[in-house]
Amino acid sequence: MDNGSEVKEFILVGLTDVTEFQVPLFIIFAIVYILTLVGNLGMITLIYWDPRLHSPMYFFLSNLSLVDFGYSSAVTPKVMAGFLSGNKIMSYNECATQLFFYVGLITVENYLLAVMAYDRHAAVCKPLHYTTLMTSNTCAHLAIGCYICGFVTSAIHTGNTFSLHFCKSNVVQHFFCDIPPLMALSCSDIHINEMVIFFVVSVNVLCAFSIIFISYFVILITILRMHSAEGRQKAFSTCASHLVAVSIFYGTAIFMYLQPSSSHSMDTDKIASVFYTTIIPLLNPLVYSLRNKEVKSAFKKTVFPAKSSLGFLFFSFLHTILTLRRERGVYH
Repeated sequence: MDNGSEVKEFILVGLTDVTEFQVPLFIIFAIVYILTLVGNLGMITLIYWDPRLHSPMYFFLSNLSLVDFGYSSAVTPKVMAGFLSGNKIMSYNECATQLFFYVGLITVENYLLAVMAYDRHAAVCKPLHYTTLMTSNTCAHLAIGCYICGFVTSAIHTGNTFSLHFCKSNVVQHFFCDIPPLMALSCSDIHINEMVIFFVVSVNVLCAFSIIFISYFVILITILRMHSAEGRQKAFSTCASHLVAVSIFYGTAIFMYLQPSSSHSMDTDKIASVFYTTIIPLLNPLVYSLRNKEVKSAFKKTVFPAKSSLGFLFFSFLHTILTLRRERGVYH
């Protein structure tokens, strides 16, 4: 492109240009995406249907599943379409929209993780005051606050990124519209934009991560004071799983955003991006929910009665057919 021309669309390079890899990658992404949808939407449905799961912890889990479903859907379907059709062109507005919802939902998850940590802290460390601390109104306000913080942050990042002039090229060295590869295309002075990104991301990550760290630190102290070895082991296992997922989420975000654009390796960023666009939304239902005994029990009571009902209907239908045939045979 010539300097000074206006960019109206972007061309996404994608994960690879090798033709032989397109179909296998499509199959892999399709399987992961389907499992992500089933896991997260299934978790939301299960929590909604089972009255035993109508508690603050599962309320936040359902919101986490909704957010995972949202930001995975903001990226993965377009990537899959590119693998099949080879069309990796996005209009200027489509790119801005994808960035807005992706960054917004990622930030919402950032704060939801902090709220969930606080909820667990209240449940473990202040069990007698839990019902008064985590009321329905409190949970609703905390969840709404997460969404407000997420989309205000997204508006700042989207406006900050698309206020730049793109005159170097319209080829995005990535598989979706993200901030670092877009800023690399700008012919404007991006030092102020980088400072804005660094400041906003730092505030969001440090605020949420501080809440998570303090909550889990107090939880661990409480667990160590427990007399039951079995109880300590289960609690440690649960905390370890959460901390691993949190470490992956924040480690990827810090790696991607808290460094100057000159230090970015786009190939490395692509690999890191796969984790928080496809893998994390898939793992969260497993890490946060499916290891929970209450969720397992609710799942079994929901699925197996359904199977029993289907079996009963099938055998009733079969019995009716056999009865009709027998009566016809006697009649003739």
